[in-house]
Amino acid sequence: MKDERRGSFTGSSLCVVGNINRDVKTAPLRAGEHLFADGETSAASITETIGGGGANSAFAAASLGARVNFLGRVGHDALGRRLERTLKHHGIAAHLARDDENPSGTSIALTFDNGHRHFISCLPANEALCFQDLDCSTFEARSHLLRADVWFSESMLFEGNRQLFQTARQAGMAVSVDLNWDPQWGRAQASHIASRKQAVRDVLSLVDVAHGNVRELMEFADAPDLDAALKRLTDWGAGAVVVHLGERGAGYFANGELVVEPPAPVRAQVNTTGTGDVLSVCMMLLHRRTDIPVRERLRLANAIVGEFMEGRLSLIPPLAD
Repeated sequence: MKDERRGSFTGSSLCVVGNINRDVKTAPLRAGEHLFADGETSAASITETIGGGGANSAFAAASLGARVNFLGRVGHDALGRRLERTLKHHGIAAHLARDDENPSGTSIALTFDNGHRHFISCLPANEALCFQDLDCSTFEARSHLLRADVWFSESMLFEGNRQLFQTARQAGMAVSVDLNWDPQWGRAQASHIASRKQAVRDVLSLVDVAHGNVRELMEFADAPDLDAALKRLTDWGAGAVVVHLGERGAGYFANGELVVEPPAPVRAQVNTTGTGDVLSVCMMLLHRRTDIPVRERLRLANAIVGEFMEGRLSLIPPLAD
């Protein structure tokens, strides 16, 4: 990354509350019905890295030069210790609650040659996260809070997130929430899905910036199109919305206006997962850079995402031994 780009993040800081787990990732596989039949499929590579939207965001921010805290929950097991060592090795202040009953989580990330992905996850410790696990005394040293993986812990969803956001605001922090895909959408009963969506809508008045891709935002807002989704999000209280637009680039919606910047050219796509996390992290670290116009912030974020996609910028590390 060019020095002038890294300089834009000088002095930035981030506190992340979210999931941390192991990701087992495949190289792109040929998509097809053969994957559902008995047999075996060979992959060019299978790698073991840090996983979880929260952890990925923390490592991206630290790689860009920010001072980063990570707060989460792991099992009282060998994998939990590896996850903590990886955080510390990369300069991230780790504040992890230890769970004696629920093990640390693992996700299997299947990547397909048609660009689609599918995650198979078992995340018991992450799902048990509660507000009492969080060391909020660490907030004073950071300027921005990211609540990632907002759907996974019901204790946080129905009570803890409000306490978290109020505490962060009292500490003078800006607050971001990642409205990623709820694993229960399309699977649970409609009334349960509606109650989960409402729990997040009820705390948007405490949120400075919401983040998500077009499908996620439309589904969360029960909206027919992106314009309607953005209006509803801000009507519910969100100060602004960072929109992951895929092939269209990135957008920032505030005060009724959507600013869009096209993506940076990408010669070869090496990394297919985590691009949305990287985009959002860039915009969080630049949130208080009022000297940089929004359009330029989006342009810088897109350039960094492009370098990450090409494999020229390493942001998500392998697990420590």
